[in-house]
Amino acid sequence: MATEFDDSPTGGFRYLIVRPENGGIADLVRGLVRGGEATAVKFVESSDEDLLGAVAVDHRWVILVSVIACKIIAVFGKPMEWTGCLVEFLLNLFSQNGSLLGLLYNLLHGKVVIPQRGSETFISTIGHLDGRIDLYKRDDLVKEVGDSASGEQALMDLCIIAAKLAYENANMHFVDFYNGWNDFQKQCSTQVFILCDKPKDANLILISFRGTEPFDADDWSTDFDYSWYEIPKLGKVHMGFLEALGLGDRANAATFQAHLQVNAGPASTGRMLERTAYYAVRNKLKSLLMEHKKAKFIVTGHSLGGALAILFPTVLLLHEEKEVMQRLLGVYTFGQPRVGNQQLGKFMEAQLDHPIPKYFRVVYCNDLVPRLPYDDNTFLYKHFGVCLYYDSWYIGQKVDEEPNRNYFGSRYLITEYLNAVWELMRSLTMGYMQGPEYKEGWLSIFLRVIGLALPGVSAHSPTNYVNSVRLGKEYISGMSF
Repeated sequence: MATEFDDSPTGGFRYLIVRPENGGIADLVRGLVRGGEATAVKFVESSDEDLLGAVAVDHRWVILVSVIACKIIAVFGKPMEWTGCLVEFLLNLFSQNGSLLGLLYNLLHGKVVIPQRGSETFISTIGHLDGRIDLYKRDDLVKEVGDSASGEQALMDLCIIAAKLAYENANMHFVDFYNGWNDFQKQCSTQVFILCDKPKDANLILISFRGTEPFDADDWSTDFDYSWYEIPKLGKVHMGFLEALGLGDRANAATFQAHLQVNAGPASTGRMLERTAYYAVRNKLKSLLMEHKKAKFIVTGHSLGGALAILFPTVLLLHEEKEVMQRLLGVYTFGQPRVGNQQLGKFMEAQLDHPIPKYFRVVYCNDLVPRLPYDDNTFLYKHFGVCLYYDSWYIGQKVDEEPNRNYFGSRYLITEYLNAVWELMRSLTMGYMQGPEYKEGWLSIFLRVIGLALPGVSAHSPTNYVNSVRLGKEYISGMSF
């Protein structure tokens, strides 16, 4: 599919950018009290005046909510960053010295191990939440996908473990590792790694994008950002997620247009190859597919990483990378936010659902992130693809949309808090009921306690997704592809 552009300054595509910096608290208060149309316009930049007026009338509340959320996150941005650095340092200090008692012993004997950020032994907060890195059914990965339920389960397990490992640092042993340029954050912060199942004659190439860092305010702002590009023949796409791939720049619409051209590359935009996640991964993938003639590739990610995982093949399709896409085995995402509107969904389903589904979106219970950005008559973002939904008992089912698709409705409020209580109680007994590999540490249990106040946040933990894949046997055995 070739993407066409007209001669207008915006190149034939439309965009809407929410700019929280364009006003203050007083503007927000006036907007909430008086109805919000004039205030919404103040916080919005658009490609044309008609779109700006329509958005101000029809979407004013989503804009105000987006601005409020981003402003709150911005206020706590630096404290979150400092807290994250301190928490990760202390977690690694305890773990590298053998717990608190080990640290005290080493202090007395002058043998304290000081964690070094960026070293192989330094583990992220996500890694401390769930330390499992071994595959559940390694032998089943040799089976052709679709041959058996256990083979499919093994592939899903590989993907969630890889999605977890994407949070770790570049000194782990991967085929290649990138910190790609993020146009939203204006720094190299989009973390992605590539691995092969074996060094020669590989059968599988895996690409895993890092998700939302727990203490990264910019990552959370991306999830709440309402800004979008409308791409001809494709639909509306979340601007922040495209920028995380290095494919957009809200300060320069022409940059985004250049990225959409067929056979686009870093040279056409003046970008350094190694600074842009999409181009770096695309070129490495092409090289690996040429080297491993029988290999297929799979893309995965948790949270924000899930959004990037599905947008990566989306842009491959825009660039008419047909030979590459013929080697796509599947896309598996975990706790992924919405990435575009219904038109985008129809386009991607037409590409990825035939002859068999290749895109699977795994959602655990009350996880907040898959319910963002908002979806109703006012909010345009829609999910697509096969949704594999697991409840708090790890019983799964294939659905079009997860229950309580917008999270904040009163209908599910009591259930959310009851589930949070149940998940806390279960975390204390998992090691006894399911075996030592399911035992949750104090950090995971502490997150469950936080979940008593914010159920959707604790439900987003990768622990829930690993457990869903490994314990959700009732669903896996009943899957049909």
